[in-house]
Amino acid sequence: MPVMTAKQLVKILETMGFVLIRQKGSHAALRHSDGRMAIVPMHSGDLPLGTLRGILSDIGIVPSDLK
Repeated sequence: MPVMTAKQLVKILETMGFVLIRQKGSHAALRHSDGRMAIVPMHSGDLPLGTLRGILSDIGIVPSDLK
């Protein structure tokens, strides 16, 4: 499982076709054209591995797809 910040994850998701649709407080919502949606907590530092694993699970991506 790669270690990354929220900003790095958002950039990767944007290259995969996700678009930032809103940000409320410290949480960014990204949506893909096929309807998948990811909520990314935009906190400083690295994302906890459980949080990253949950986000990837919600949108159907395996960690190897992030590279």
